[in-house]
Amino acid sequence: MSRKDDWREKTIRRMNRIHAWRASRTKPAMGFVSQPEPKSMGSFAKGRQLIAGNFLFAGHLVEAPRTSIWDIAPPTPDFAEDLHGFAWLDDLAAVGDVNARACTHDWINEWMRRHMNGSGAGWTPDLTGRRLIRWINHALFFLSGQETATSDAFYKTLAQQTIFLTRRWHTASEGLPRFEALTGLIYAGLSLQGMEDHVAPAVKALAHECHARIDAMGGLPTRNPEELLEVFTLLTWAASALSEAGRVADDAHLSALTRIAPTLRALRHSDGGLARFHGGGRGADGRLDHALAASGSREAAGEGLHMGYLRLHAGRTSIITDAAPPPAVPVSFNAHASTLAFEMTSGRRPVIVNCGSGATFGPDWRRAGRATPSHSTLGIEGFSSSRLGPKTMVGGHLRELLVDVPTDVRIEMRDGGKDVGFVGGHNGYVSTHGLTHVRQIDLSHDGRGLAGEDTLATITGADEKQFDRMMDRQKLQGIPFQVRFHLHPDVDAELDMGGAAVSIALKSGEIWVFRHDGRATLSLERSVYLEKGRLKPRASKQVVLSAAAMDYATRVRWTLAKAQETPNTLRDLEMDDETLS
Repeated sequence: MSRKDDWREKTIRRMNRIHAWRASRTKPAMGFVSQPEPKSMGSFAKGRQLIAGNFLFAGHLVEAPRTSIWDIAPPTPDFAEDLHGFAWLDDLAAVGDVNARACTHDWINEWMRRHMNGSGAGWTPDLTGRRLIRWINHALFFLSGQETATSDAFYKTLAQQTIFLTRRWHTASEGLPRFEALTGLIYAGLSLQGMEDHVAPAVKALAHECHARIDAMGGLPTRNPEELLEVFTLLTWAASALSEAGRVADDAHLSALTRIAPTLRALRHSDGGLARFHGGGRGADGRLDHALAASGSREAAGEGLHMGYLRLHAGRTSIITDAAPPPAVPVSFNAHASTLAFEMTSGRRPVIVNCGSGATFGPDWRRAGRATPSHSTLGIEGFSSSRLGPKTMVGGHLRELLVDVPTDVRIEMRDGGKDVGFVGGHNGYVSTHGLTHVRQIDLSHDGRGLAGEDTLATITGADEKQFDRMMDRQKLQGIPFQVRFHLHPDVDAELDMGGAAVSIALKSGEIWVFRHDGRATLSLERSVYLEKGRLKPRASKQVVLSAAAMDYATRVRWTLAKAQETPNTLRDLEMDDETLS
């Protein structure tokens, strides 16, 4: 980290503390203009964990029964931020019983006693907007049965946080944190007596962010599907709150909602979950459906790319492919080397997946999850299609950005009559090996089969020279590469036909069979599934085709098809595992 970055971060932290202290001297809000209705949804299971004293945040589990959440020593800064953001309040509200209410009362009161003076890790615009939304959403849950002194303190700090946001929202990290800050400001201005004057500036600022951060196709610069869902949810909440107050959201705000909705539909698998790319997860169960319904948008996804992803759908099968360059360097701190990787779902059962973001399991898992071998695509052994640069200060944290990425990613749709497919390519290995990765995937009209082809090839004379240099380094033994197909942990897989195929069984009863053309070595190896909210990565398997590029063009063909005895329709009654272990 440079001295300039270090000085800038220290200045921001110092100004946050100063403005938090000044805001504590502001006139308190007198009450709510109207009864706030909770809009954010939590997890019942996570709420029960909190009540039992199992605190799982930022990939770290702290077991401390009968202990205040504020008496825990946070093992990492990310853990502390999760505490001060109060998103966990949704989980306690989801439980809603006497014990959950007691924890809510005690932990909000304790935060006010310790931090109303402007101290603590929570006084940043990134966290204050998130916290303010939850406090307003669940105000009645907290205030029920409280004494007057506690209610007065609560209203005072709500006003304090609102004033802090009016002065510091512009320093929030670009993207989701800034949308949270401005939505929190609109919420507070509409909900609290005496805060009305802050609504109009926040509405204008939110409209500007919509225009600046959400592109013409309804995508975000980070290309993170789950982040897009979170932004969409916030914009829907803000528009709804303004409408209920007799106001109208800005045209840029409403236009952004109209653009985002079909993009989210294009990033949605057959099972209702989001494609897991560039740091994003599947999204909480029901979150996507609820957000789309609340928005009122009915526009279906159109043809072509959506936020750089291509969706193919036929029968019960959906395929979503990363078909564009990774996010630009400044916003690539969560980006993955996943170019031309795909995920596949059959009905409500994920089959082919990416490993996912390892951010909640620590820095080592975070780096591993970003590498090409953690994705269902081709990778040259020892290399990723995008490479990480030195650590850079981003939003108060040292992050590794993608600095050496594919600059030329091309995609062309294929229409073989009834079948649908694409052929795409990227130059992520040209600078290192002189090789372009070309991937072709065709989905049958009934969704019962995929046919794929992965090629490594030189395109120009310069590429051939670079390939020859790498071959010399390898002593003419070839450039080893693997084509990986990571399987969801609920899938049962085993080698079949004397090792020439892999049989894949889903909980629904479907049987899929993976085969290849014999030009590579087929193996079934261990893998992991990195899922938010769990204590550790889930064990899974991956199908791997291993080969070596010996010539200027090397091709591997593969198929994945339903077994003949599998019917077209199934009554999928098997319940999903909801444990968090």
